[in-house]
Amino acid sequence: MANIKSAIKRVQITERNRLRNKSYKSAVRTLIKKCVTSAEQYGSNPTPELKEEIHNRLNAAYSKIDKAVKRGVLHPNNGARKKSNLARVVKQQVLAQSSAS
Repeated sequence: MANIKSAIKRVQITERNRLRNKSYKSAVRTLIKKCVTSAEQYGSNPTPELKEEIHNRLNAAYSKIDKAVKRGVLHPNNGARKKSNLARVVKQQVLAQSSAS
């Protein structure tokens, strides 16, 4: 443990920031998983309600990713990659279903 007052304070600040970052990252992962799950459900059983749900979950995930980037929790490229991968997964499910119809 640090003996210098400023070092002690830095340890406390680092721990506070670590917990804040952890909650953001966890929320981002949860929203991404929910969106992917909705897309898979839509792929197996397409309904207008599920399509609307996918749209809402995608918006929520994008919003949380953008906020995490804005607050410095995620690197901008990391946030862009997460949004790109999520869009690709959703598009594959929606297109696969529309081509099967």
